[in-house]
Amino acid sequence: MLVSAMTRGAFIVAAAAILAACGQNNRYVAPPPPKVVVARPVQKPVTLYLNLTGNTAAFNSVNLVARVQGYLISIDYKDGATVTKGTQLFGIERDVYQAQLDQANGQLAHDQAALEEAQVNLTRYQTLEAQKSIAAQQAQDQGSVVLQDKGTVLVDQANVETATINLGFTRVLAPFDGVVTNHQVDIGALVGASGPTTLATIVQADPLYAYFTASEPQILTLRRNLAKRGQTLRTTNLSDIPVEIGLQDEDGYPHKGHMDYVSPQLDASTGTLTGRALFDNKDHALLPGLFVRVRIPIAHQDKALLTRDDAIGTGQEGSYLLVVGPDNVVQRKIVKTGQRQGQLRIIESGLDPDDWVVTEGVQRAFPGAKVEPQQSDLTSIAGDSSDAVETTVPNPAPK
Repeated sequence: MLVSAMTRGAFIVAAAAILAACGQNNRYVAPPPPKVVVARPVQKPVTLYLNLTGNTAAFNSVNLVARVQGYLISIDYKDGATVTKGTQLFGIERDVYQAQLDQANGQLAHDQAALEEAQVNLTRYQTLEAQKSIAAQQAQDQGSVVLQDKGTVLVDQANVETATINLGFTRVLAPFDGVVTNHQVDIGALVGASGPTTLATIVQADPLYAYFTASEPQILTLRRNLAKRGQTLRTTNLSDIPVEIGLQDEDGYPHKGHMDYVSPQLDASTGTLTGRALFDNKDHALLPGLFVRVRIPIAHQDKALLTRDDAIGTGQEGSYLLVVGPDNVVQRKIVKTGQRQGQLRIIESGLDPDDWVVTEGVQRAFPGAKVEPQQSDLTSIAGDSSDAVETTVPNPAPK
């Protein structure tokens, strides 16, 4: 019994010691401040662009047609060949039209001889009239004959010109330098029987057009930036406005051109304005009908302030950034954002160049909280980005 009592006493003493020790270790210890990554905004010159979509189009594209009736007797090119202006592409039988020209020339020669005879007679009658040998009426009548014969000769000359033109239509020539499509009619077929017959199409793709449409907000943005320079779309020399395009499988905008045309009015049904740019295409890298990405410079900023786009939050007051002050306490700054550039976005107002912006760990930072900032640099991100700042105004698909 004595041993049992001693055992119970020792157990009680040990338990008390353990409880005392637990009480000391369970005192609340504040967690360390959360770690966040901060970076100062980048200052760099940027060019502001309108980013649009469009389609390429041939500089010239014409259907080659048979304008006279006859049988096709020759195809004088290879399908898809590049030809120069004036090259004969098709031949239509000429015999009938040559005969018509010969007939017109014969009639002209006949009537010219009659006119010469009438003029000789008129001169003789006028002499006799002066000598009072014939009545004045005879000389006047002969004068009318001369006038009629002159009219007949003019009609004959017109018939000769018409016959010459029709004979020329039997040779279908290239109207300009270009590439000719495959022929649509075979040799021996009757063409031009019930109207012009399409034989092929010739396309000139150097230079090349790119058509695009801009929405009303984009047009207003462009007009506003031009107005800052004292210009308008009508007073600006369109060829001085550079335009760049890129294909779907190309990076960036490798093809350089310039504005060529702007529609004088918006399309009321779509609220868009049509524009056209002109591009050199000597290597024929571009084909008519391709979908292209288009960008047009509208303004330039020498010292734009940019920060990480994913660091920007949105609240009831608008866009904001979390910045860390000298005491490592987080503050919220309401900012006005501009256009995006790669991973960065322009901050138009509300941010100072010396501010340390929370770029990573934003979810662990909130206004008034203390953090442990780790400084980083956005220069590498800005250097990897193009200086093209894309507009975020949606653009409708081109017609």
